[in-house]
Amino acid sequence: MTTAKKHSTRKYSPAAQKDVETEMKAMKQGKLHSGHSGKLVTDPKQAIAIGLSKARKEGKKVPAAKAQ
Repeated sequence: MTTAKKHSTRKYSPAAQKDVETEMKAMKQGKLHSGHSGKLVTDPKQAIAIGLSKARKEGKKVPAAKAQ
């Protein structure tokens, strides 16, 4: 019996990954601010969330955000 390999498709487009990378660099340089409050972002997870959010708004391939 042979096992079929599962072909996975890319969840995030390279363009979306570039957006996240840009936001991470801005956070590390101390230039990334939160949208609503304007506070300085220091948490890497928040920087990733901001990058993914921007990618979604630009129509890049990113999975839908999880409902809380």
